[in-house]
Amino acid sequence: MRGADPRVVLGLHRSRHERRLLTGALNAGVTSLDTAFNYLGFRSHRVLARIAGDLLPKFVVSTKVGYFPGPNGPTHSLNPVRLLAAVEQTARDLGREPDLMFLHNPEHSLREAGPPSRDMLTAACAAMTEAVKKGLCGAWGVATWDPCPLLGLIDTTVPRPAVLMVRAGLLVGGRTLDAADMLTATWGPDDGEVWGMSPFGGSTRAPLWKTFDPRVFLREGGGLSRVQAVFRLAYALPSADAVAVGTDEPAHLEELVGALAVEADESAVDGYRCLLRERLRGQPD
Repeated sequence: MRGADPRVVLGLHRSRHERRLLTGALNAGVTSLDTAFNYLGFRSHRVLARIAGDLLPKFVVSTKVGYFPGPNGPTHSLNPVRLLAAVEQTARDLGREPDLMFLHNPEHSLREAGPPSRDMLTAACAAMTEAVKKGLCGAWGVATWDPCPLLGLIDTTVPRPAVLMVRAGLLVGGRTLDAADMLTATWGPDDGEVWGMSPFGGSTRAPLWKTFDPRVFLREGGGLSRVQAVFRLAYALPSADAVAVGTDEPAHLEELVGALAVEADESAVDGYRCLLRERLRGQPD
């Protein structure tokens, strides 16, 4: 719940599905695992059950539905029947019901839907609620890469998710950060959670991390590496209870866990957000 100690979630988007990574995560104290119906060529759930079925009960497992295999590559759908069928298949493939099921990037379909988009979102969320009622998952949430298209669609008729997952970190633009805050204020339940994802913008080797020292945004962060500092700041941009991060090396995961001992400097982060907003005001519509 909000205000609890920050948590690390092992994300499998770019991570190899290897048993040693899961055992390394547990040894580092990481007991949350996040994947998706479409990861690893739509094989993630089956592979996890095969290589680490005995380990999965030790994790809080979250996954996502929304993308489906198509003749020309993955397609996206908010069709309630397809979503429920994917949730049912997920439980079968994993060999257990996931603790948390995200509706995956609903904006992908909503951008092209036109006026019926609110009805589409409401029906998709109702399907996720139904999945929880049927015992197919413990709770449901929404994972959105771009929350902006969702803001005008949320009203009292749209079911509320238990968790929102949004992009987080220093590489997220000001417009997306503000939209994530607005979505949380509008749609996030008081006792729910916000998760961050993609804290490094895809790579810890980006040139920016060599030319800019993110430790200036931390309290007593001099003992951390720049990579650790970038990761720790993802919990403040925007405010998040947990951050999902991918890696193939258990040692890297353990390093990131160590970053949680340091706190962000709230005044420095607020100043950074103000700079982002000023930059937005200076841009043409």
